[in-house]
Amino acid sequence: MAPHTPLNRVAVCRLPTEYGEFTMTGYVDAAGKEHIALSVGDISGSEPVLARVHSECLTGDALFSQRCDCGAQLAAAMQAVQAAGRGVIVYLRQEGRGIGLINKIKAYHLQDQGMDTVEANLALGLPADDRNFTWARDIFADLGVERVRLMTNNPQKITILKNCGIDVAERVPLQVGVQAHNKDYLLTKARKMGHLLDETEL
Repeated sequence: MAPHTPLNRVAVCRLPTEYGEFTMTGYVDAAGKEHIALSVGDISGSEPVLARVHSECLTGDALFSQRCDCGAQLAAAMQAVQAAGRGVIVYLRQEGRGIGLINKIKAYHLQDQGMDTVEANLALGLPADDRNFTWARDIFADLGVERVRLMTNNPQKITILKNCGIDVAERVPLQVGVQAHNKDYLLTKARKMGHLLDETEL
């Protein structure tokens, strides 16, 4: 995991989207990386807040790639937060589970040759997962969020967030975006990375 660096809030604006209007708050860490939070309603206080900690996925979030479920998860989280009327999505800039966009493309090439997502990262001499979730702790703290109902299928993420001081009151499953091109990717998540997915739906 990358070393933790403090975050500074640098900008806030209104963000209308196809799913509704959010407040977008921008942060910069000491290394110059930029992160954001999308929030709806009053999220401060001890009442658990519906939340998603989402790692950047340019290919899935912006280019609509079907190799993963990231874009579908982000969209579903935005819709869920709007439906709840109170919630937050923390968007962390750590592409490709922290290995970066170019390395992610290289890993995709190896997957095209038959490797799974874990094998491809390791073959490149990279960690299977090199993300840093401690930034989420600082963003939640800045926004006054004390407890979260976390939208995730990844129990390791819950453990990491709890270990860095985030009170996760509940896990909210987020199994969406399943289709032919990402079936093997999702099976690898379940079988090698411990994600809580219903394999009968894959």
